[in-house]
Amino acid sequence: MELTTVWFALIAILWIGYFTLEGFDFGVGMLLPVLARDEKERRVMYNTIGPVWDGNEVWVLVAGGATFAAFPEWYATLFSGFYLPLLLILVALILRNLAFEYRGKRDDDRWRARWDVAAIVGSWLPAVLWGVAFANIAAGVPIDADKEFTGNLFTLLNPLGLLGGLVTAALFATHGALFVALKTDGEIRHRARALAERLGLVAAVLAVVFMVWMQLRTGSVGSAIAFVAAALALVAGLVANRAGREGWAFVGTFVTIALAVAGLFLALFPDVMPSTTDPAFSLTTTNAAATAYTLKIMTWVAVIFTPIVLGYQAWSYWVFRRRISVEHIPEATAVGR
Repeated sequence: MELTTVWFALIAILWIGYFTLEGFDFGVGMLLPVLARDEKERRVMYNTIGPVWDGNEVWVLVAGGATFAAFPEWYATLFSGFYLPLLLILVALILRNLAFEYRGKRDDDRWRARWDVAAIVGSWLPAVLWGVAFANIAAGVPIDADKEFTGNLFTLLNPLGLLGGLVTAALFATHGALFVALKTDGEIRHRARALAERLGLVAAVLAVVFMVWMQLRTGSVGSAIAFVAAALALVAGLVANRAGREGWAFVGTFVTIALAVAGLFLALFPDVMPSTTDPAFSLTTTNAAATAYTLKIMTWVAVIFTPIVLGYQAWSYWVFRRRISVEHIPEATAVGR
């Protein structure tokens, strides 16, 4: 197997890691005004992701860095052409991260309410825009002979792109609700399970329409298998949730998101950014790749350091595996969440 193919697969795995892990972070933030009834329940929700959200975000940094190093032409076209939506995502993530860090610095309801708004907006906006971006990447965008994106923001806001944004938002919200149900106890746990069932049905309908549309647009045999498996995993997750098996329900949405993202990359391959202007202008794993020597060095670095990163992150999840409830939350202070 050529190293260009290996690195295309590795970048796909990085994005799968990001969306499956950061997806429930987004979901928790998105559902903050829906699930939490009072300040202690809001703090419970924050604390479910408090130990892990920053580690989850590392995946997108590594994915961007790997794209830059392994496929510089892809990186250049993507980050210049999608500059505005990516900037909006970055600003939203900054606001969200600031909310996590500064919300508890003052014992003031208005102060906390403002940071709650930042966390909610900072979760919803990326959840939608990532779907818009990846739907357009997989389906194709206008690229000229110089490998430059010739569209604008409104080019990306096409029906398929907008549907992709709704799908990721619905899946992340369902994923987040199941994570809250898995990590909490008491009334908020039961509300989260009930909400996950309703959200999951909406996500299932949107996801099936999107995956069929994408498959007809630019699919392959591999992407078809991945999309069907993703749909089955979502159904299995919803069935497990109804049976009260929250762990298996969370695994169901985790696998759903992983397979859906894998399906997009399988539909994309061997292109990395198809051109709707002329197929000859498309960026592929061959014409967008770095030199063979660069890819070889990157491969050795990945082999050495990836197990270390995965081991540390798995350890952090194990340490913070227990459920929390309002009984575990002390009274608000100027330095606590």
